Amino acid sequence: MIRIMGRPRALVAVLAGCLLLAGCGSGPGQVGAAAIINGRTISVDDVQRLIDKAVKEQPAAQQLAQQHKLSLVGREVVRQEVLHELTTLVAKRENVSVSAAELAAAMQNDPLAQPMASAGETGNVAPELVSRVRDRAQVLTDLLLQEKIGQKSFSTQTVTIDAMSIGGDDAAGSVDAKTARDKAFATAKRFASSPEVAANEIKQDKQPQLGLKLIASQSQPGAYPVFGAPVNSVLTFQLSPQQLSWVVVVVRARAIGAPAPVDPQQAPGRDQVALYGLRLLQPAFAELNAKISPRYGVWDPIAMGLAENEATTQGAVLPISGTTPKP
Repeated sequence: MIRIMGRPRALVAVLAGCLLLAGCGSGPGQVGAAAIINGRTISVDDVQRLIDKAVKEQPAAQQLAQQHKLSLVGREVVRQEVLHELTTLVAKRENVSVSAAELAAAMQNDPLAQPMASAGETGNVAPELVSRVRDRAQVLTDLLLQEKIGQKSFSTQTVTIDAMSIGGDDAAGSVDAKTARDKAFATAKRFASSPEVAANEIKQDKQPQLGLKLIASQSQPGAYPVFGAPVNSVLTFQLSPQQLSWVVVVVRARAIGAPAPVDPQQAPGRDQVALYGLRLLQPAFAELNAKISPRYGVWDPIAMGLAENEATTQGAVLPISGTTPKP
């Protein structure tokens, strides 16, 4: 039997309040809907059932309940439903699938089979929690498909970009995190206003990066948003959340060529390839015609997830006016 941690009466009160958690806020066009994704309705009851299951089975979720943070779990449920639809859509397009033998092997070696004991003090534990309470076969199939999608171009796709840094060259203490973010977003919107604006401003930067060619197998995961953005688009994001600086990137071209050489001692692991594959799902989001209840937030193309609101997104991907975005 799982022992509920902390003060039982206090926790019961928290859980009682959480019965209304999933249903708060206006819906996405259908009463009782948390999201409508590719024509499929995810009801608030569906979300709440997984929240309840997490609290019942996962000690880490019980800690989140005591901390009044179960909204993170609800948001993650909706995120993973979106990613499931994206993965299914792109896998079909890329003609990749998972065999029964591959799924059986993954089930046998599932690292998430055991309950999550602690929520810890840092980081977002919601992804692991929700993965533990969703259908295991579906979760593992999605992960395997994302890895296979990534494998197809991990060492062969080259993306050509122009880029500049925002906030990194300012005097220490002169720019706070919000100011740097606001400046990066304003710059990205300005670049997206016309092809000429981006080209001219980047050339005038102190340290412009023009015609830079990136290959996923030779890039850090922090740069992966570039590989999921269409040609003729502008992105802004942070290479690392620990850094103040942002980058503003213009995607100029994309090509598939011969596999890039990889040092065997530094060869990326399967998790890194799957992370790259996850990033390649981003352009297909518009095809889902997804409608998400404001209760769960807004889609964040950089995080490949849901942000609480537009002010908390991890970046933006914008089409350049007067051009045609190309996958």
